[in-house]
Amino acid sequence: MTLQPIALNPESRRSALASMAAQELDVLVIGGGVVGGGAALDAATRGLRVGLVEAIDYGAGTSSRSSKLFHGGLRYLKQLNFSLVFEALRERKLMLNTVAPHLVRPVEFIFPLVTPVYDRAYAGAGIGFYDILGAGRGVPHHLRHIGKKKTFSIFPGAKRGTIRGGVLFYEGQVDDARHTMMLSRTAASYGALCASSARVTSYLREGDRVVGARIEDLESGEQIQVRAKHVVNAAGVWTDELQEMVGTTSGLRVKASKGVHIVVPRDRIDSEVGLITETEKSLLFVIPCPWSDDFWIIGTTDTEWNLDLAHPAASSADLDYILAEVNVMLEEPLVRDDIVGVYAGLRPLLAGESDQTSKLSREHAVVPAAPGLTVIAGGKYTTYRVMAADAIDAAVEGVRGVEPSRTDRVALIGADGYDDLWEARVRLANEHDLPVKTVEHLLHRYGSAISEIFAVIAAEPELARPVAASDNRYLGAEIRYAVTHEGALHLVDILARRTRMSIETTDRGTGAAVEVADIVAGPLGWDADQRAREIENYRARVAAEIESQRQPDDATADAARMGAPGVRGSAAVADVSA
Repeated sequence: MTLQPIALNPESRRSALASMAAQELDVLVIGGGVVGGGAALDAATRGLRVGLVEAIDYGAGTSSRSSKLFHGGLRYLKQLNFSLVFEALRERKLMLNTVAPHLVRPVEFIFPLVTPVYDRAYAGAGIGFYDILGAGRGVPHHLRHIGKKKTFSIFPGAKRGTIRGGVLFYEGQVDDARHTMMLSRTAASYGALCASSARVTSYLREGDRVVGARIEDLESGEQIQVRAKHVVNAAGVWTDELQEMVGTTSGLRVKASKGVHIVVPRDRIDSEVGLITETEKSLLFVIPCPWSDDFWIIGTTDTEWNLDLAHPAASSADLDYILAEVNVMLEEPLVRDDIVGVYAGLRPLLAGESDQTSKLSREHAVVPAAPGLTVIAGGKYTTYRVMAADAIDAAVEGVRGVEPSRTDRVALIGADGYDDLWEARVRLANEHDLPVKTVEHLLHRYGSAISEIFAVIAAEPELARPVAASDNRYLGAEIRYAVTHEGALHLVDILARRTRMSIETTDRGTGAAVEVADIVAGPLGWDADQRAREIENYRARVAAEIESQRQPDDATADAARMGAPGVRGSAAVADVSA
């Protein structure tokens, strides 16, 4: 039986909170990132009554600010962490073939060689072993050594006198924010009660046992109590903060590592494939943008962050570091003015193994913080499904009649029928009087749920027009759909996560703010004052981010970024995005 998608919108959110308050849950998941959304889906598909609460927006933290890759992790081979690489390669195959083929696609990379003998032996051996571990991995054959002439034909922008050959291989790429949001929407379609802008303020206790949580609805200010047989803390970099509410750390601590990426126009780097190189600290990726052919995403940094968790700020030093490292490979160097967008995110690493965040573990841990409370932390985006399954396994340990995890066979909304629709894209374009390129764009974003976009257009034909200030990348229907089906509540949710205007337009989405606000004001129930506040808040946020990127270090960048106002009630500090 085909899954009937459930819409996430203000009405479904209010209903979910009311239902959570009215009846005890089997599992309450805290955190709407990729692991929390994955845990909610895992629990719901086992037949459990599950609630998911997120303080900001689905994927608003780390899960919208990754390198946009499902990758095995070449760097972990160097650490001899074969099990993590094998696990990640298996998960990549699942995403490409079963779970989200409309959102995850193969992308080809070249590892440029500087010292041919050493680099070819080192990189070739590493990628070759990677190839063996990932046999049957769902991407084209990895390893292909190429000489200098072939390298320059594929990567004409390579630096002369420096690049002397290359190794070609494949990874998987994804728009992380859309994938994370779709996890929660799919969970809702299986019966999970999902609510964003809902913050946990404390736990409910009966003796030593955690039996639920107090939730603040940040849209209405209402306080509710949600009772649950078990609570799962999947809050990422906020893990320690939530553990402190229960008065224990249970030996599990999380350290935040800041990763910064920049976005530059595609024509600034002349290459047919993505690039990857090893730096002194980590790996640097130049990634074809997964949602647009117009950009490269370049990153990342890997530095300790001890400042505000809700507002990780990119400093001038971060941008200089990325430019310096990528320019080692380029004949025509990038400069600051080439940067269209910047985003900074925090990796939740398991602390205690090293003072250097680049050496901390990307493996995850599941621990009982108290009776009735399980904490899941660490890991990497690629292995979110395994982490989610492990967390729910721990939550239901000893409970009879609970089915094992089956999310390795559960497709996300939009996956079923996607391949057939892709083959029929020209026919769809003709039927709906849209350019073929627009239909391809919609299929990559919505898969078979494109029918819901077509329904929006049929009801309001004027929404078939692109938003001009988005460089005509997004239809008005997509903006409306973001609030009627995908749970967006505020302007920043739409401009930074449901679309990527915040990092792919030169004005960081400020030019589109008025038109977008006009499209969603009705469905969100905004009056003129609230509409004006949303626009002003978004513009102030962008101004604060740009100012932070002019600052020399983390402390001054953090101070500049904290100048932006919030939009979610008392969660003002939590109004952040990619």
